[in-house]
Amino acid sequence: MLLSNPLPFVEEFINELDKGLKIHQPELGLSRIQRGWLGFCLMAIIMTNSVCWARFERASLGKYKMGALSWMFRKAKLPWSMMLQVGVDIVLRDHGIQEGVLVTDDSDHGRSKKTKRIFKAHKIKDKSSGGYINGQTIVLLMLITPKVSLPVGFEFYQADPEQQAWKKEDKRLQKQGVVKKERPAAPAPNPQYPTKAQLALKMRSQFRRRHSHIKVKSVVADALYGQAKFMDAAAALFGGVQVISQLHHNQNIRYRHRKQHVNTYFSKYQGVAQVLSIRGQAPIIATVASARLEVCAHGQKRFVIALKYPGEQDYRYLVATDLTWRTIDIVQAYTLRWLVEVFFEDWKSYEGWAQLAKQTGEEGSSRGLTLSLLLDLCLLLHPEQLARVENKLPAYTVGSLQRTIQMEALLASVQQLVQAPNPEAQLMRLSLSVKEFFRLRPSGKHMSGRDLGRLEPTPTLKYRAVA
Repeated sequence: MLLSNPLPFVEEFINELDKGLKIHQPELGLSRIQRGWLGFCLMAIIMTNSVCWARFERASLGKYKMGALSWMFRKAKLPWSMMLQVGVDIVLRDHGIQEGVLVTDDSDHGRSKKTKRIFKAHKIKDKSSGGYINGQTIVLLMLITPKVSLPVGFEFYQADPEQQAWKKEDKRLQKQGVVKKERPAAPAPNPQYPTKAQLALKMRSQFRRRHSHIKVKSVVADALYGQAKFMDAAAALFGGVQVISQLHHNQNIRYRHRKQHVNTYFSKYQGVAQVLSIRGQAPIIATVASARLEVCAHGQKRFVIALKYPGEQDYRYLVATDLTWRTIDIVQAYTLRWLVEVFFEDWKSYEGWAQLAKQTGEEGSSRGLTLSLLLDLCLLLHPEQLARVENKLPAYTVGSLQRTIQMEALLASVQQLVQAPNPEAQLMRLSLSVKEFFRLRPSGKHMSGRDLGRLEPTPTLKYRAVA
């Protein structure tokens, strides 16, 4: 068969997951059927690059039926809320990780225009086209460590419809010249629609509670999270840890009792060339300027840095809570945020959830996403990956691991076929199964078998053409 039994490293991960769940609560352990289903799903995601029961059935040549797979996904009482956290514990333990940097970012996943059953699908800005699409937004929390980078939490985000409607109307009234006191006041925040910053703080609080043995060296997030409330709360959550974010170029700062934009302040001071080693790669020379300034919106002094990479015309402005760090250390810590973008690229390309992930409802989206992230954790425990990291060599890419595992699974199927008591009969059954589950389908692109129409002149109409 193309896909029968999970590979040994997947089975070992599932068994360790079962042990970890029982340590938390004995009744949370996985049954034999649940372990088999979960192991098959992780292998099927690798083989098909999707979370799609029809593709899973074809990959197993009918050994696992689509209806049974879907029933287990919906009805089986698996401890979904705990499996990801226990999987994180396994990776931290096996790699000997004791510290790291927490990074938050969000990613949009487009859906079809009319999706009433997809959880928290809403109208979002499309960065590539500048227009709007319908889709889901996932806020992700990652732990960046000296060895590997791994996802440790996620939440689905949806903007408050009332807030969006108010902003749209407020913008329209502003264009008409209506003064602020005559415009409607903003509606009160709806707790059913938490902001991205609130979701990020919630995930950090959960991480601190579940993984208290991990020392968080810093918290990093982009400009969306550069608010005083978020930065102060995140710093306090981990005992005054450094929190790094970004300021907008027109954000107000106060220097010597004078308020001005942050870009206006740094335009008066020429930055200095600074050698930076970004994420441990080859050093570059960037232009850097820094000062400890009062950020008006934060109501207190922050460490503000103007940074410009080679080839860039404009500065970007970083902000940090701990004033005792060096400028270069803050800059290099902030560059770790880019690793989340790399994760999103790998995750959407190779780990299944963004490919045909159409499970409906809150359970469908969250459980499908959990399966995909469990696969990412499982790949960090592949024997080749473990040996690579242990020897302090660059870790393998997800794409190359996926291709290797696919070939390992194919070879395992061939070996199973060769070692069968009657290989010829087994091969014949395999051939019939392939024809049954991989049927050729008619194409709508070609006109073969259809009427193309009469494409020629009619002799009796030549006189009408002359007239």
